[in-house]
Amino acid sequence: MLRLRNCILPHLLSSSRRSTSCIAPLHRLLCGSAAAASSPFTVADYLVARCGLSGEQALKASKSIPGLSSPSKPDAVLAFLAGLDISGTDLATVVAKDPRLLCVDVGKTLAPRVAELRSLGLSSHQVGQVVLAAQARIRSRSLLRNFEFWLGVFGSFDELLRFVKMNGSLLSTNLDKVAKPNLALLQRCGMQISDIPSTFLSRILVRSNEHLQETLARVAEFGIQQGTWAFPFAFMRFAIFNREKLESNIQLFEKLGWSRDDIASAVRKAPNILNLAPERVRKSLDFLMGDVGLQMPDIVYRPVLLLYSVERRLLPRYYLMKFLEDKGLVTSSFSFYTIAVMGNDNLLAKLVHPHEMSVPGLAAAYASSCAGKHQWELLGGLTEGKRKS
Repeated sequence: MLRLRNCILPHLLSSSRRSTSCIAPLHRLLCGSAAAASSPFTVADYLVARCGLSGEQALKASKSIPGLSSPSKPDAVLAFLAGLDISGTDLATVVAKDPRLLCVDVGKTLAPRVAELRSLGLSSHQVGQVVLAAQARIRSRSLLRNFEFWLGVFGSFDELLRFVKMNGSLLSTNLDKVAKPNLALLQRCGMQISDIPSTFLSRILVRSNEHLQETLARVAEFGIQQGTWAFPFAFMRFAIFNREKLESNIQLFEKLGWSRDDIASAVRKAPNILNLAPERVRKSLDFLMGDVGLQMPDIVYRPVLLLYSVERRLLPRYYLMKFLEDKGLVTSSFSFYTIAVMGNDNLLAKLVHPHEMSVPGLAAAYASSCAGKHQWELLGGLTEGKRKS
């Protein structure tokens, strides 16, 4: 019996050691999992792992939701949005722009808003598109009323969605105090929404009605009458500026030597000049007066010249004009203004193609110049007056 015990005991002890060695890694794994499960929740890590944001995006977005301390609400929001055909990429985009969406109560806010949109006959995919475009406005209690109203104005879901992408405020603006009075004002002024570029219209429709009334008064100050071709252009430009911005742009021209009468005259002909950046205005005037040799009254009389790009239009055409003049290939009947405002096809037909036989490479030189590469010297050069590029 003793011999049997001595034979069996070593085997049992050996087996016990092997079992213990197998259990140890499992124990460490379980402990590690428990530790991971109990690790504190961090918003930035969640945004990266569950929403697909980059580290930089997550860090920025997390600052907007400092009170979020649990994944329960964002998990519910993500699960809900998954049913609206929103892709992972789109989800990352909308969360990066509107992190507070993750803190919304699905049952009290998101589900009712989505149900309202579905009641209009929208599919899950269409509702998902609205969520992406509207961002924070999807939580507005006025969503249904506004959506129905603008759907009637724009005529189709696709057209309304296009405008909402440009300005989601359409879905939350006050219809009675802002939207409807603004539409009525446009109609009284003889402007249809179909006549106004969408980038302007999406902003004009949500400006305060008082601001649009001030805009009308300001347009009148420049002597621009309703019914003229310049009126809608001036109205649109003035409407998207506040009074301070508009006054700043006017003062720019005054500092450059223009009188108020000069500015008014120019704006009546080219209202868009008040939308130009100061650097562009200075650069254009420097070129037109310094290189081309125009005087200030010439530019006031032809303000459209300020709207053309110096690099892509005015300078290449100036080089072309000088080259043709140097070669005796163009008469003085072609002023710089005439050449500057020509349509491109007309310019090529009158000033480039007729001379390609006598000046091989002329079309290529002009095309290169429009692209910013001036190679006129390869055709024989320009006489003095050539601008160094």
